[in-house]
Amino acid sequence: MQVQDIIQAIETYAPPAYQEGYDNSGLQVGNRQAEVKAVLIALDVTEAVLDEALQRGANMIVAHHPLLFSGLKQISGRNYIERIVMKAIKNDISIYACHTNLDNVRNGVNAKICEKLGLQHTAILAPMADSLYKLYTYAPTAAADAVRDAMFAAGAGEIGRYYECSFNTPGTGTFRPGEGTNPAIGQTGGPREEVNEVKIEVLVDKARRSQVLKALFAAHPYEEVAYEMIAISNTNQDLGAGMVGELAEPMDETAFLQHIKNNMKADCVRHTRLLGRKVKKVAVCGGSGSFLLKEAIRGGADFFITADFKYHQFFDAESRIVIADIGHYESEQFTSEIFLDIINRKFPNFATLLSNLSTNPVNYF
Repeated sequence: MQVQDIIQAIETYAPPAYQEGYDNSGLQVGNRQAEVKAVLIALDVTEAVLDEALQRGANMIVAHHPLLFSGLKQISGRNYIERIVMKAIKNDISIYACHTNLDNVRNGVNAKICEKLGLQHTAILAPMADSLYKLYTYAPTAAADAVRDAMFAAGAGEIGRYYECSFNTPGTGTFRPGEGTNPAIGQTGGPREEVNEVKIEVLVDKARRSQVLKALFAAHPYEEVAYEMIAISNTNQDLGAGMVGELAEPMDETAFLQHIKNNMKADCVRHTRLLGRKVKKVAVCGGSGSFLLKEAIRGGADFFITADFKYHQFFDAESRIVIADIGHYESEQFTSEIFLDIINRKFPNFATLLSNLSTNPVNYF
C-alpha cells in the first residue's frame, strides 16, 4: 500500500477541485510513492497526534484540517508547525489533509452532522455555482452509442440522482481530409465528405473534465474530434456549503438544544434567544458557518447549527432563526468517521486507526 493509494481513495470521494481557493488540501509532508504500514486519522495534526502515530505504528496521518496553510520560509522549530514538519520528515511520516473539498461534497462533513442529529430529506444549503461544464461533441450516427457510453462511464451526464443524461440532435457533418490525414471516412486528399452525425450534449462536473475528454477521444472513431467544453453558471445541487434537513418529528426548542448537546457531544451551546416555536427544519454547517446565516433564514430553517459566530453576528438572527454555536471542534469531530469509512471500504484489511486524542484547543471551565 502506498501513500498515493490512500490519497486516491479519498480524492475520488472528495475531489481536490472542490476545495475553496484559500484552502491547502492535499499531501502536506511525505512522498506519494512511500509505503504505508498504517494510517492514523485525526481532525487536526498536533505534536501529540504525531507522537500518537509513532507510538501506534502509523506512518501516515490523514486529517481534516491542513497543517500548512501558507508557505514556510524556514523550518527551524520555532513553532508547532515547524516542529511537526521536522519530526514527520525525520520519522518518515506522511501527512495528508482533506478540508473544504470534504465540506463541499454532499456526503461530507455536513451530511455527517445531519446523520448525528437524525435529520431527513437533506439538501445542500448553498449549492455551488460555476462547477459545471456543457460538453458538445459530434459523432457519426453508427458510433454515437459507443461515444455516449464512454463519456457516461467517465462521469458525464449526471444531474442530481439522474445518470446518463444527454441531449442528441441528428444532423449532417462535412469535412475534407487534407494531406497527411488518416480519415475514418473518405480518402486522404479526397473531396469533401458528408456524414450523418449526432450532436451529443452532456453536463460534466469540473472534477471530471479531463477523464471525460480522455474517454471521448478514446471512443470516438475520428482522428480529430470536434467538441466544445463551455463553463456554465448553473448551480450544482450536490455540491456546496452547508446542509438543511428536517427532524422526523417536531421538537420543543429546549429539548432540541439538549438533543444537539447530547448528539454532537458539545460541552455547551451558545445560542440566540429562543422563539417559542417548534423545531422542524434545521440548517447546519461544520466549522465556521456564519457566512451562511442568510441562506439558512432564506431556506426557512428554524435552527442554524454551526460554529465561530462573533458577538455582533448573533444580532443578525433578528428573531427569525435560532443560531446554535456548538464550537468548531465539536461541529467537525465526527469527520474522522468519514475518512475511516472511505479507507475501510476501499482497503478492508488495512490498518486504519482513529486517534484517541482530542485536538480541541478550546477548553471549558
